[in-house]
Amino acid sequence: MKHSKHFWLYLSLSFLLMLVLGGCKTSSNKSQMKTITVVLDWTPNTNHTGMYVAKQKGYYKKYHLNVKFVQPPKDGAEQLVASGKAQIGISAQDTFAGAIARRDPLPITTIGAIIQHNTSGIMSRKADGITSPKKMMGKRYATWDLPIEQATIKQVVEDDGGQYSKIKKIPNNITDEVAALKTKQADSIWVFYGWAGENAKIKNLPINYFSFRSLNKVFDYYTPTLIGNNQFLKAHPKLAKDFMKATAKGYTYAANHPHQSATILMDQVPELKSNKKLIYASQTYLSKQYTLGSKQWGKISSTRWNRFYQWLNQHKLVSVKLKKNQGFTNQYLSK
Repeated sequence: MKHSKHFWLYLSLSFLLMLVLGGCKTSSNKSQMKTITVVLDWTPNTNHTGMYVAKQKGYYKKYHLNVKFVQPPKDGAEQLVASGKAQIGISAQDTFAGAIARRDPLPITTIGAIIQHNTSGIMSRKADGITSPKKMMGKRYATWDLPIEQATIKQVVEDDGGQYSKIKKIPNNITDEVAALKTKQADSIWVFYGWAGENAKIKNLPINYFSFRSLNKVFDYYTPTLIGNNQFLKAHPKLAKDFMKATAKGYTYAANHPHQSATILMDQVPELKSNKKLIYASQTYLSKQYTLGSKQWGKISSTRWNRFYQWLNQHKLVSVKLKKNQGFTNQYLSK
């Protein structure tokens, strides 16, 4: 079959147009991707699993988000988020208080709880019999020498009928709590059970442990949390909501699939594979904690938030009194 020159010209132009349009479409898709930098609170660990799951499974990509994780500077995630160099960060309600309870509060807001309840407490060697706070008296407690930390210990010890002044306080420069207890560098240490408690089981160290939230509901504050830069949140509310939707999906997956999500975390952060047993054990524990007692991942109770901040006010642990509901919002979570 013969075709005229006009036909071939038409065909060539049509093909060229398709290439141009195709190229425009690809370029448009790429330009739609928005980068969000998340500054962690520590090296990557099982507190962060849901975000690594969301990245690996394409949950962020679905919302055209390119999420990058960075390590915190020496002055903490709060400062980096406040500066705008990171849009999102990981903090905790206790440390966050110091960032906003001041005459020049940092422009940051807590936008979600990674774990629903405070999983920290005091861990010690079982043989030492430190089964309650007052039994810390006469023993060495490894302290960070932080006002809120020490006031918390004082409160639980005195509530238990003990004397805080009789606790021997030593500097906390511990990086491995189990090793520190085994080698008797300290007698009691403030730990997060999902890491140190599970590690004690793996390393066959018999321990005593009591959680702060089991002693006083004031100490069932939120740790860790997600925080956002105020300017970013105001200027890009949809981006913030999309980030939280994808993140919630990641943590929901991690809650329902601990083993698979731990594997994803290690695939994303290969250096964690040297601690494989602990990663799997820690993830199994934390997967049950992400939404414990809540129908929705990330939601913050104003009652619990205010209860802890009122305690800080009463004990003059902040330079400027914290107001009711100051510093947090649930508005970026899905309804």
